[in-house]
Amino acid sequence: MAAEFTLVPQGDRAVNALFPNEISEDVNRQVLALCAAVDAARVPGFVNCVPSYRTLLVEYDPLLLTYGQAAGILRSLPFFPEEKTAGRVVRLPVCYGGGFGPDLEEVAAYGDLTPEEVVSRHAAGEYRVYLLGFRPGFPYLGGLDPRLATPRRATPRLRIEGGSVGIAGEQTGVYPEPSPGGWNIIGRTPLKLYSGESLLRPGDTLRFVPVSAAAYEEILAGGEWQV
Repeated sequence: MAAEFTLVPQGDRAVNALFPNEISEDVNRQVLALCAAVDAARVPGFVNCVPSYRTLLVEYDPLLLTYGQAAGILRSLPFFPEEKTAGRVVRLPVCYGGGFGPDLEEVAAYGDLTPEEVVSRHAAGEYRVYLLGFRPGFPYLGGLDPRLATPRRATPRLRIEGGSVGIAGEQTGVYPEPSPGGWNIIGRTPLKLYSGESLLRPGDTLRFVPVSAAAYEEILAGGEWQV
């Protein structure tokens, strides 16, 4: 059964659907199900929908629809959340530590773990892609082992390399391109997360696969990798 949601205007050309205020897979499935229903309906005047943890922003053309009309259409759409994640499973190769993961030892020390234990625990997880944001293609992931939770760095770096895998608080994520950032970097993937479209999509399940530095360079140079 679909959860209740509240609709509120966002300026003069968007409506926001608000689901229960919590970060959970159940709530996120509701959000993605409504987004899929919007896409499938192909409503004239609907422009785009942007899902997050527990909201769905639906943009519309104010020359074709009023807020009341857009809200009424949204309330009338049937949507059926999947009982389990219906997205793809994506395998992402990661070279941990060394120059690829300069903060691996700090994360290990904070959690009273060895660097090897951090890598093992991080790679053992199955991470739900809740949303993409911050930078194009940047995945916000759920499912981090609580032992790996580490506060953001006190001083952000001016440049973090694209593909860097980081931890901040109870989240892990991947920087799709070079940018400033304050996450603790524990490794890097040779795959490009964004090149006009995102490698990952909300609802996907992400698995990190440890690879050697040699394998990293081989994949980066165009070697095959089955995602």
